[in-house]
Amino acid sequence: MVAPNPPQVADPEAVKRHPILFRAIRQRRNPRLRRTDITVTDQATVMRAVKAASLGNAMEWFDFGIYSYLAVTLGHVFFPSGNDTTQLLSSFATFAVAFLVRPLGGMFFGPMGDRLGRKRVLALTMIMMAVGTFAIGLIPSHETIGLWAPALLILFRMVQGFSTGGEYGGASTFIAEYAPDKRRGFFGSFLEFGTLAGYVGAAGLVTTLYALLDDGQMEAWGWRIPFLVAGPLGLVGLYMRLRLDETPAFQKLEGGKALATDAGDAVETTTKGDLAKIFRDHWPTLVLCVCLVGAYNINVYLVLSYLPTYLSDELGYSETHGLLVLLGMMVFLMLVISRVGTLSDRFGRKPVLMTGMAGFFVLSLPAFLLIRQGSVLAVGLGMLVLGLSLVCMLATMSAALPALFPTRVRYGSLSVGYNLSTSLFGGTTPLVVTALISWSGSNLMPAYYSMGAALVGIIAVACMKETARKPLDGSPPSVETQEEAAELCEAQSPHPKF
Repeated sequence: MVAPNPPQVADPEAVKRHPILFRAIRQRRNPRLRRTDITVTDQATVMRAVKAASLGNAMEWFDFGIYSYLAVTLGHVFFPSGNDTTQLLSSFATFAVAFLVRPLGGMFFGPMGDRLGRKRVLALTMIMMAVGTFAIGLIPSHETIGLWAPALLILFRMVQGFSTGGEYGGASTFIAEYAPDKRRGFFGSFLEFGTLAGYVGAAGLVTTLYALLDDGQMEAWGWRIPFLVAGPLGLVGLYMRLRLDETPAFQKLEGGKALATDAGDAVETTTKGDLAKIFRDHWPTLVLCVCLVGAYNINVYLVLSYLPTYLSDELGYSETHGLLVLLGMMVFLMLVISRVGTLSDRFGRKPVLMTGMAGFFVLSLPAFLLIRQGSVLAVGLGMLVLGLSLVCMLATMSAALPALFPTRVRYGSLSVGYNLSTSLFGGTTPLVVTALISWSGSNLMPAYYSMGAALVGIIAVACMKETARKPLDGSPPSVETQEEAAELCEAQSPHPKF
């Protein structure tokens, strides 16, 4: 194999003899932007895009949240056994099954989104998620149809997982490509606002059911209600997504709005989604993405999915009590998440992400020691400490991750990297932590697991580039006003020399 020729450096003496010629060459290689190359966003359109993407994300986490919050009840319905730990492990193993097929969904939907567009694929994932969740609510119990009950549960969990493989990468890409460069953190934070809203909706509904129904009623029919609610929610989300146009970045990439200048030609213009090319050309960034997402998702699932089960199964709390404390913490995070997203626009993605990772590394053990005390105040303070660290990542990741990859492979690369990491580390968190506690006998294992993940995250954040207030790789600048566009062009104009 012949090594590629190294880039040639111009002879300094030749540059002095022919300054005009070499200036023309530099301008040809790095042409200045013209006004037609710059995307001027419309506030109302951006907000519609943010709402549609965030609603889909809320539905996704509503679906996953209700399963984790009903884990104990579902263990009794689908996995009858004399051992509570075995039932819980079986239920969480089925929870993890959905994550095993997520990378397949990401590899299928991601490149499709780069070829056909973000909007169409996001509508398709919404339909599949709603169908999978609604179908779970219709499955007869193990007592009625025997082993077919857990088999059908696993099947529809796989449908959920496959559709989710295309959801986050597409939704975060959708918002990132619509948002102006200087406010991408603020608008991106609403995607995770949807995450929290989904969890709050799930926790609120499950808490209400536990408060109104006894154990027999919950196991007989009460557990079905949250799953059946997903059907109407899916139709609403689908309607909102189908009303949107494609993102400006994808339209320019595809040629729907042809770029008129050489500066536009410098932007990549192919939408071919090629998995082999993604792994071959972008593997260093994929590795970075996997590490960031792994550290992030382990702590997301630990705090938002596993903690209610930890409180009830390990510390003897009632299901209602644990969910109410978590519900209060999540409502607080919803109130501050957009402000933290604005901080990431002002100070950068790296400082805010590093604050969250360092918070988990330093404070996880003290927080779980507080939670283990058992009083309402101690549990609330411990969960608040974890929540404040978590919101630094929630508010920033949805803007930081899409900026890692160029436009022509953004949906595919992010879907592959995000879902590989989530499959390996995120969705398995409840199962791994429950098994570690059973093996070690220590109910502080969640803290140690969180600290290990945070350490990996600290290293990954240190290695990433700062992307705040900059155009997305492979896309022209995106601004909020015509005046900003004019200023950008003016800044590139050569100053006259006298």
